[in-house]
Amino acid sequence: MRSFLAIVVTFFTVQCFASNWEERPDIGDIFRQAGVTGTFVVYDSSAGRFVGHDQERSKVRFVPASTFKIPNSMIGLSVGAVKNVDEVLPYGGQDQPFDAWEKDMGLRDAIAISNVPVYQELARRIGLAKMQEYVVKLGFGNADIGTSVDTFWLDGPLAISAEEQTVFLSRLAQGQLPISKEIQRSVRDIVRQDQGEHWQLYGKTGWENAPEPGVGWWVGWVTKDDQVYAFALNIDIKKPSDAKKRLEIGKASLRALGIL
Repeated sequence: MRSFLAIVVTFFTVQCFASNWEERPDIGDIFRQAGVTGTFVVYDSSAGRFVGHDQERSKVRFVPASTFKIPNSMIGLSVGAVKNVDEVLPYGGQDQPFDAWEKDMGLRDAIAISNVPVYQELARRIGLAKMQEYVVKLGFGNADIGTSVDTFWLDGPLAISAEEQTVFLSRLAQGQLPISKEIQRSVRDIVRQDQGEHWQLYGKTGWENAPEPGVGWWVGWVTKDDQVYAFALNIDIKKPSDAKKRLEIGKASLRALGIL
């Protein structure tokens, strides 16, 4: 049944991608100047089109890494694993690769510093069966979480493409996911990163295999003049200094498109 549902999710997701794609050479130049390989895509749901760099890669699925903290938050809230985004969860007391992770905290603080052990605790509270149910319900990537409830978004088998990320996030930004609108509002609030006079920026980074080489993500959306522009970037991180280029390239690309 799980495999059947995953196929159904994939089928309908692919239909969404029959929309037009516009390749932007200027965004390709941004990647080349940064010296990294990757893709950047923006989905404008009102126009039903994608625009960005490297359409072929934008359709390739990668492990979502910490970008999964967005759906993980919504699932945890939906099943009552936490009461709200400020309820404190334990990190477990084990040594972590980053000192900032060695602290109990709520989802609001944990998502801001991408605290993996706190979100692993959340996943264990959700449980494998409910997690699988909601990943399918939300239509997230290949919808396959395997048998390990607290590692599937870090090591696989869950995988998602940049295009799929943008469609998922566009639905979240507009409160169109099949869960409580209040929960969607709460999660939107904890991933808001910046704002200007007529726009707001929401986003989440991810880094497979951090701090070692892997695939790095930056995904999110911009609301501007009542429009929603969902975006997703992924790059090959070959050395730690490449990690900061996720936001640098992403913001430069949004500026090139006139969104920021």
